[in-house]
Amino acid sequence: MSDTAIGTVERAFQLAREGACRSVSDIRERLTAEGYEGVFSHLNGMSIRRQLNAALVARGVTAPVESDDE
Repeated sequence: MSDTAIGTVERAFQLAREGACRSVSDIRERLTAEGYEGVFSHLNGMSIRRQLNAALVARGVTAPVESDDE
């Protein structure tokens, strides 16, 4: 990633709002594929997972089922 690229968390919210991702796990996989580092640690907190899930639901994604890693 270049210095002008957006941060991991900001990109995660972009993907939740407008991407093809349907879960936090999908977002993590996409971020990793895009070359972001430390994705799990950035998106590991309960609060951020809830916020990302809320963004997914607001976009019309059926409420994701929470798992141990989400």
